[in-house]
Amino acid sequence: MSWVEDTMIENAGRFLWTSGRVLEQRRFAFLFGEETKPKGVLAALEGYRSPDGGYAFGLDPDVRGPEGQPISMPIALQIMAEIGALDGVQALQACTWLAKHTTADGGVPSVLPSLRPYPRPPWLPVHDHPCGELITTGPITGLLLGTGIEHPWLKAATKFCRRAVEDLEQPHPYQTHAAVAFLDRAPDRAWAEVQAKRLGALVREQRSVLLDPGHPEESRLAPGYAPGEYHLPHDYAPRPDTLARAWFTDAEMERSLRHLAASQQEDGGWPIHWERWCPTTAAEGRPWATLAALLTLRAYDRAQA
Repeated sequence: MSWVEDTMIENAGRFLWTSGRVLEQRRFAFLFGEETKPKGVLAALEGYRSPDGGYAFGLDPDVRGPEGQPISMPIALQIMAEIGALDGVQALQACTWLAKHTTADGGVPSVLPSLRPYPRPPWLPVHDHPCGELITTGPITGLLLGTGIEHPWLKAATKFCRRAVEDLEQPHPYQTHAAVAFLDRAPDRAWAEVQAKRLGALVREQRSVLLDPGHPEESRLAPGYAPGEYHLPHDYAPRPDTLARAWFTDAEMERSLRHLAASQQEDGGWPIHWERWCPTTAAEGRPWATLAALLTLRAYDRAQA
């Protein structure tokens, strides 16, 4: 069956043209519209660049202020990757910035002490001496490995991620997402497949995935989550080519995608399920969630073609 219909895209476009930031509007125009060159997306993304070469200014709606933060880097890299613009030059520039903010363990923290003066959600603490975190380092490393570049930072980060993945025993869902982002590109494919299989078993055993949207009582909410903030199979496997796809049966994935498609709201956008800590959370988060939904549904459509 086809998950993405023309009407769905038209309604999403209406929502994004009405409520999206320039960045999400430019992404939509390139990914689902008639824009054929990525320069508009890159120009919009450049507006979030911090003076030191990182990304800030609310690129991640939960991270405000003008200081570049590591947690914003995977968002920028993912946008460049989805439009085919994550080349060696961009990747090397990212490594240069990341090397300045790497901790002794070889990873990068989610946020730096420079975030302290600016608004942030209560679940994002700022430490004077932060440690490297898989949540940030995993997606960044996976995306940069996909470019084929070589850089000392990337080599050290790969070792950090490998250790961090192996240490996961009761992973938070965001740690699992980050681990998969790394495992999908990890150089040691045999090791990556073993670790992915182990994590998939943990996700099911610990009930950190909602396999049936009609029975939320069968899943566990992670500590600090908002009511209804569940992770479904398509959240762990947003593309059919990810290692996490093997965690779920065809029936489970179809049910998850059906739920995702049916979640488009009257205004054309998709909802967010995480905690709303300030008025802009939904206003800036929903356009991002809308594009993510369309991209996931289209990825599974293309796999059937």
